[in-house]
Amino acid sequence: MTDAIAYTIVGLLLVQALWRAPAALRGRARERSLWGTFSALALAWLMRTTLGRYLVDDLGVADLATLLKHTLAIAAMCALLRYLTAVDAGEIASGAQPSRRIRVTAAVHRHARWACAVTIAAMAGIFLCWLHRTEVPTSVYFMERHAGEAGLAVYMGLFYVYCGAVTALCGYQWGSKARHAPRRTLRVGLWLMAAGMVVGTLYSVVRAVCAVVNSVIPAAPGPNAVQEAVTDTLLYAAFLLWAIGVIAPTIHVAVFRYRTLAAIRALHRLWRDLAFVVPDLVLYPPSRILPGSRLAAPLNTARDMFAHDASPQIRLGRYVTEIRDAIHELRRRAPEDLYRHARELAAAESDGQPADAVAEAYWIRAAMASADRPVGSPVPFPAGRGESLAAEVPWLLKVADAYARANPTAAVRLLGAATPA
Repeated sequence: MTDAIAYTIVGLLLVQALWRAPAALRGRARERSLWGTFSALALAWLMRTTLGRYLVDDLGVADLATLLKHTLAIAAMCALLRYLTAVDAGEIASGAQPSRRIRVTAAVHRHARWACAVTIAAMAGIFLCWLHRTEVPTSVYFMERHAGEAGLAVYMGLFYVYCGAVTALCGYQWGSKARHAPRRTLRVGLWLMAAGMVVGTLYSVVRAVCAVVNSVIPAAPGPNAVQEAVTDTLLYAAFLLWAIGVIAPTIHVAVFRYRTLAAIRALHRLWRDLAFVVPDLVLYPPSRILPGSRLAAPLNTARDMFAHDASPQIRLGRYVTEIRDAIHELRRRAPEDLYRHARELAAAESDGQPADAVAEAYWIRAAMASADRPVGSPVPFPAGRGESLAAEVPWLLKVADAYARANPTAAVRLLGAATPA
């Protein structure tokens, strides 16, 4: 195995761990378990590298990196099993009869932590008291260094039986769920994850057999190198399939979040201008960092887009609500015939844009200039274009685009034309 591949896998796992850290900190079992899986696997892969071995060599225990690698891998498998159970917790809590797939996972999980602890303790005992270890290894491969030792078969057998059992169960679980996945990205991701677990199980079986054979009949350096190359290839394939499968369902989430942030950015100028005119109607006032500086606009926009709310979707909903509330307040102060004049102006200046959106944009610009007028009854103005956020956002995006292009001077003239003499 080359360090370059190992470092690449460590990087992928660390990115996933960092990405999921905020959800893990919120304390939900499912996210916390998945974060633990990625973190433990990243450290396990690090122990396969030159850097990882260098970090623990000074502790004075020969082959300690190998023991830590196997211990971390088993801990990761235990966390992954807990993740599987947490995913299905909703169906179990509903009171409905759980499926066989869920019953199997729950039964295994009840004993997984004890099995994990016993396996790690047994492997540590064999490693420290049974295996012969030298400070100057004669081979870069752990199994080749301990060839001919009976303890090798027991040590590696424990490790690969545990990991193989977990990967086989995960493959069964994800393969079963893939057939009923509602979204294409989720379905593809589950199939890839299941395929990765199948390859991982095959890897565990091959390695366990090789360990037993090597403990009885030590292989020559040539065949042993071939075996290491083949099994490493299986391991790389298993991790790549699983890693891509984990990422695939998040593509849908990432695209949705990107579109939400793009909508927030497009609505920001309209929301900010209205918030300054009717500040009592917004939950959080627009940011005013570094007033007068050239950096003020990007900094304030970034803070407004990413601060306060729990998620971009909540922030977008707040923007839409506050824009509509501000418009309703301006209706109580704007001239009676302002919208009629705005429609006439829009018909002349729409320039390929929806005339209704241009009319609303000009009405908003003119109405903001009349915000200091006495309060009266709401003047005529079109209602929102939908009862849901999904229906309202596209329309407000058109209005916001027209608002950004509207001529401020024309809006002032529009207000003068609509105001009674």
